[in-house]
Amino acid sequence: MQAGVAEPTAPVGSVPYLQALVDALVDLSSRDPLTGLANRRSFELALAREIDRVARSGEPALLLVLDIDHFKRVNDTWGHGAGDGVIRAVAGVLNECVRPMDLVARTGGEEYAIVLPNCAPAFGEAVAERIRRRVEALPIQVAPGERISATVSIGGAFAPQWVRSSAHLWLERADQQLYRAKGRGRNLVCLEPTAVSLVSSEERRMLFETSQFLDFE
Repeated sequence: MQAGVAEPTAPVGSVPYLQALVDALVDLSSRDPLTGLANRRSFELALAREIDRVARSGEPALLLVLDIDHFKRVNDTWGHGAGDGVIRAVAGVLNECVRPMDLVARTGGEEYAIVLPNCAPAFGEAVAERIRRRVEALPIQVAPGERISATVSIGGAFAPQWVRSSAHLWLERADQQLYRAKGRGRNLVCLEPTAVSLVSSEERRMLFETSQFLDFE
């Protein structure tokens, strides 16, 4: 068995053994091997499900996107092994700061995303700030006797409620806030308030097409 996959305890060849094996392989295919977080594919599926749910239920949902500031300096100074250690350390902080219902994913090299269903604006701001502060305060060992600190920039956007949107547009809005945080000096949180989540022309078109479809049901 590959590292990270638990060996089934049932007798080899039995139905419980085969089912446990399938379950383990499915879990492995949905996880990032370095951090154990959800991988990019799992994140995209969760994002599509959540934006569809928000359109139907009207409940608030927040998408956070973040990356490690000046990460290239870590690799250049300490090597890629140290960089992997920083990535794992930040992933651990993210897992500690969210609820069991939230999905935390590693979406790229030093990039992460968090989907927070049923998330009120005040709660989302508190979670994002808690992540930022805990990462900043975390000493990360990169070599024997050598510890460094890291910071993250965080952007976030709320899914438009009662509006048929797309995962791509939601992610684009969150990315815009991440760029704001970086442009203002990094180690910052920038969230798009729900009050200014304007409906785009593409979302209006999707809503119109959906309404036309429902008229013929």
